[in-house]
Amino acid sequence: MLRIMEWLARTLAIVGGLVLAALVLLTCISVIGRGCNTLGHSDFMAEAAPGLAAMLTRLGPVNGDFELVEAGIAFAIFAFLPICQLHGGHATVDIFTNQMPRRLNRFIVVFWEVILTLVLILICWRLHEGLQSKMSNGETTYLLQFPIWWAYAASFFASVCAAIVGVYCAAARVASLVTGKHYLPHTEGAMH
Repeated sequence: MLRIMEWLARTLAIVGGLVLAALVLLTCISVIGRGCNTLGHSDFMAEAAPGLAAMLTRLGPVNGDFELVEAGIAFAIFAFLPICQLHGGHATVDIFTNQMPRRLNRFIVVFWEVILTLVLILICWRLHEGLQSKMSNGETTYLLQFPIWWAYAASFFASVCAAIVGVYCAAARVASLVTGKHYLPHTEGAMH
């Protein structure tokens, strides 16, 4: 089961990384286009190089860049959650818990793992409700006019994967607390 969860988490993280890289590229192109357009409209450029200024004014931001980034970032965040959950990569603050007994620390980890899983399930449910709402009312984005439910569907899919991995991790942590065996990969954590 761990191999399936690992595959799911890694695959989703790779897809999320590709989406994030595409969004970074889109943002860079849009910023450069916006900057070139502004430069082309400047008095200095119009006087110094009118031909170049005319060419630069034809450039501009990517149409609908904010809409695409908004939709893509939501998906990317949910796409990275499973790998972070599986490898214990969430940030931890353990100033006080380091002084507590090891068994109590393991219980605290299990407690928060279960809470996070419940939160992931709640988010998944609310995204499903939002998806149903956006599909039924046919709402679209302002500039690109693509249906908003597309973004909800992508985020919902990634959140379902995050919830599945979360349930597995919570069950594995509880089993680990009870049996003393380890059922998850070595915790990497954000410890310093």
